[in-house]
Amino acid sequence: MGMGELRLEELSAKTIVAANGLTLRRGQEQFVSPVSYSIADAYINPVTSWPRVVLDDDEVVGFIRGNFDPEAEQEEFRSCIWRINVAADVQGRGVGTFAVEALADEARSRGFDRLTVIWEPGEEGPESFFLRLGFVVVGQTQYGENLGALTL
Repeated sequence: MGMGELRLEELSAKTIVAANGLTLRRGQEQFVSPVSYSIADAYINPVTSWPRVVLDDDEVVGFIRGNFDPEAEQEEFRSCIWRINVAADVQGRGVGTFAVEALADEARSRGFDRLTVIWEPGEEGPESFFLRLGFVVVGQTQYGENLGALTL
């Protein structure tokens, strides 16, 4: 399958089912939502949440959710990637990079100078992906997850 023109779209009734149905590669499921994010999820305000699907023509091939909250008590949640999923059959084709770059542009346009992300270390995890995009490990959470930051 060749990649068409990728575009980002707000989550809608039409795309939410497809976004929820994205199939990951075997072994990746455990890395999708780190403990810190699952716990903080309860505090995320719909107003600060930025969920988008990545479409290849009309097919949902990825999902990214950011959070933009300059008032967040924890600095790492002020401008962050909350979740990113890319369909298994299109991984390695630029979908994730496209989504992260779009989210970074949005953060920049809102006046943020850095974007953060938390991930669990592990062989099948997303660490090499984030490091390739320019994220640097700047610390760890109390649960042993890596905290990465990208200077915008």
